[in-house]
Amino acid sequence: MRGGPLRVLEIYGDPGDFGRIHGSECAPLIQAYLADRLGLSGDATWSGRTADTDLVLSLAEATLPFHRSYSPSLYEEMEALAMAAGITPAEAVVVGGFTDLVDIVRAHTGDAPIEDDCTAVLNPVEKVLAQTWDMHASAGEYVVFLKLDPIIGPALVVQTTAGCLGQIGMNEAGIAVGINNLTSFGKAGVTWPFVVRKVLQQTDLDSAVDCVVTANLAGGHNFLLMGPDGQGVNIEAMPRSVQVRRVTQKPFVHTNHCLDPKTRKEESVRPPEHVLSSQTRLDRGTDLASDLKAFFAEPSIARRADEPSAVATCGAVIMRPGERLMESVWGVPGDRPWETFQL
Repeated sequence: MRGGPLRVLEIYGDPGDFGRIHGSECAPLIQAYLADRLGLSGDATWSGRTADTDLVLSLAEATLPFHRSYSPSLYEEMEALAMAAGITPAEAVVVGGFTDLVDIVRAHTGDAPIEDDCTAVLNPVEKVLAQTWDMHASAGEYVVFLKLDPIIGPALVVQTTAGCLGQIGMNEAGIAVGINNLTSFGKAGVTWPFVVRKVLQQTDLDSAVDCVVTANLAGGHNFLLMGPDGQGVNIEAMPRSVQVRRVTQKPFVHTNHCLDPKTRKEESVRPPEHVLSSQTRLDRGTDLASDLKAFFAEPSIARRADEPSAVATCGAVIMRPGERLMESVWGVPGDRPWETFQL
């Protein structure tokens, strides 16, 4: 896994401009990332049983109408990105929406999920949203940072990976969004990066929440939102159920298992070591939620891997939406200094 000074792309324009420049500037990275993720999408350790590339791509193809319907402008951006990078729109879904696609593959092939990623905290007292971004360690090769200034709508900053429209970010209206993965049996629907980016098109927290709860989701994810006044919302969003929790009084931590009984019914079987990891990080994160330096220094939260397919912390963010301030790091926090971005 690599790390270092963030690779930053600054783009002004319309959705086609965003996709075209992102795709052309990152084409070699996107193509390499696609090959990596196609392999993992069909790997039994990630999705249950071995799935060939044709199956993976056909399942990704089936999601395209849902993406187009959910956000025509983001679909235009993804199409432009795919064309510029020399891949298909379905392959762009594999690159960007990998964990949701794994949920869909799992629904067709079995369950043996290796997924186990991200620890996040909403702290309305300090008015901060912070998290690690944990993924297969090889994904750390592809981290990029986008500064997008659309002709219409709020400017935004996004930590993401090459070919993915957005993973974690904040806009100039003071709307911030982060994510944790949840393990589910997926279906054809919208993958989570589209939801993240649609949230960042909004100028008030209620509209941002609505973008999540009305999405016809392909896979399970937990979305953490915060407005400029520090009020937070945690949304456990599964393919067939959604649970919203307002976070207004004290710090709230989320990892990679559902906390609500309704959404918990949709979780697929998870290995005992992943259940233990998620609960351990939830407990330690809750203990350290008011001390971000200690939070990011905790080895169960900021994780390292011995092999490319194992889960590791590939980056982290600290967002203060009231100040329009985002700190970001590529790699394990503490190994490199935080970089600051102001909207």
